[in-house]
Amino acid sequence: MATPEVSFYGEAVLLLAGAVVAAPLFKRIGLGTVLGYIAAGILIGPVARLIAGGEEILHIAELGVVFLLFLIGLELKPSRLWALRRDIFGLGLSQVMLSGVVLSGILLFILDPAAAIIAGFGLALSSTAFGMQILEDTGDTNRHYGQRAFSILLFQDLAIAPLLVLATFLAPYGAEDARSPALSIAIAIGTVAALVLAGRYLLNPIFRVIGNTGAREVMIAAALLLVIGSGMAMQWAGLSMAMGAFIAGVLLAESRYRHELEADIEPFRGILLGLFFMAVGLSLDLTVIQNNLWLILAAVPALLAIKALIIFVLARLFGSYSDDAVRIASLLPQGGEFGFVLFSAAASSGIFPDRIASILVAIVTISMALTPLTRRFGDWITSSAAWDDDVIEEDFADAGSEVLMIGFSRFGQITAQMLLAGGVEVTVIDLSAERVTQAGKFGFRIYYGDGCRKDVLEAAGIRRAKIVLVCTHLPSITNRIVDLVSSEYPNAKIYARSWDRAHAIALRKRNVDFELRETVESALVFGRHTLYALGLDERLAHEIEKDVRQRDEERLAIQQVEGLFAGQEKMLTSPVPEPLIEPKKRREAARAAQEKATKEDSSDTKQTAAE
Repeated sequence: MATPEVSFYGEAVLLLAGAVVAAPLFKRIGLGTVLGYIAAGILIGPVARLIAGGEEILHIAELGVVFLLFLIGLELKPSRLWALRRDIFGLGLSQVMLSGVVLSGILLFILDPAAAIIAGFGLALSSTAFGMQILEDTGDTNRHYGQRAFSILLFQDLAIAPLLVLATFLAPYGAEDARSPALSIAIAIGTVAALVLAGRYLLNPIFRVIGNTGAREVMIAAALLLVIGSGMAMQWAGLSMAMGAFIAGVLLAESRYRHELEADIEPFRGILLGLFFMAVGLSLDLTVIQNNLWLILAAVPALLAIKALIIFVLARLFGSYSDDAVRIASLLPQGGEFGFVLFSAAASSGIFPDRIASILVAIVTISMALTPLTRRFGDWITSSAAWDDDVIEEDFADAGSEVLMIGFSRFGQITAQMLLAGGVEVTVIDLSAERVTQAGKFGFRIYYGDGCRKDVLEAAGIRRAKIVLVCTHLPSITNRIVDLVSSEYPNAKIYARSWDRAHAIALRKRNVDFELRETVESALVFGRHTLYALGLDERLAHEIEKDVRQRDEERLAIQQVEGLFAGQEKMLTSPVPEPLIEPKKRREAARAAQEKATKEDSSDTKQTAAE
């Protein structure tokens, strides 16, 4: 008989092997990695019976959803989240309420009122894990329909707390120490406020201290502590762990440690989220499905159809294009992982028996497993139609100039002034809807679009452009655009804005035609004017500026070959022994001596004339 250690490691090996084989296979045949993970879980668990206790694994793997929400929060600044408030509390609220009421009304024919309400609203929730993973895989997270789908999922995460309170109210019996509704609300608000204050005033100083130690493993531990700790605090307050992690991510979206945290959490997110999908397959109870086969076969497609129809209608009412509404509806018709939590609580408090809970869990699980297929069906319906999913319609009717500028922040705006003053027409694309609207009011030829997309560049007239100015402010985005333009449009010259020396070197290795660090020229002018103020002659100040610029360029050339720390001999870290000009005191002394000699010569001349 195998020891527990062998059993544990054996299960780990089986799960890893299933993921390694199934995920690439399903990805290759076009069904997606999510369905591959689920299929591996079904094969290992219910079919082959190699692993039991899928529910326990599912409970641990739910941390993958928590990590996913944290990483999503890191990408959302508070201002951007505020911009989504209408979709979150309008579209999201409407979806939960309308889906819950309709499904509860249907279930009233077979369940008592309390059970029908809890079951109906539990089925109204969709899967954050499935929805967000598919959006990540397809790169649609930042599309307009992706943002609306995310808003619905975010409100559903918020809704789990009042639904659990509702289950307590409807329960024929419950825990004796159950909190009163007023106390539950107060604790939830207090916990959220404490988390916001901690994120605003404590997290950055703590990470600064940890970062100064240089111990990478401590930073990883701190990142895990932050995500799990904030999640547990929200769970204690009656909200979901995923919501706590999401709030922590949003609070750190502008932190200088954001990229480090993202890099540290990403591997755990990927592994645990894959494990979550496998655990969904492991937890399928084939006996329950077999005993209630016809009921489940009727309930799953009915659930998918009802929710898809409701989501489609609501999305259209809230202003989505028809294709966008179809994509949202095909992405979120399934039940969700939070339904498992609600059904378990309802069963334990006597709202409905364990048999009903098992059937509901089976319906949710199968509907989740069918999500990749419903999404593919939605793509098939809209495959022949153009994407209409952006905040501003991408109308490039008048585009096509000698210069195509990508990015229109401060740097791009000043550059555009130079070009327009020289009589050059400039076509500008930018991904900020607000910036596009504001700049359009001033008469700029500016269009909404993502410079990382080839179809957007084509529509913006890149084939007619002689020079492409990449003025985006994120190095990663700049690099992606430069790589795309270099490979697809080799005849276009690329002028790129660089972030710092390391980014400048990276761009030069990409063979851009010209790059400029966004601060170098302004810093040189700033230094020259400082020399003016200290009394230096204007001509000499310009010579110094020229010398420093040349030194900097020579050092960049050396660093490009030998590395970032090379060429230090070109740097001026203190006044040089033989400066470019004479020091001010020596210069003034020489001038005084010359004036004295001139006076003496003048006196001698007058004296000679007198004699």
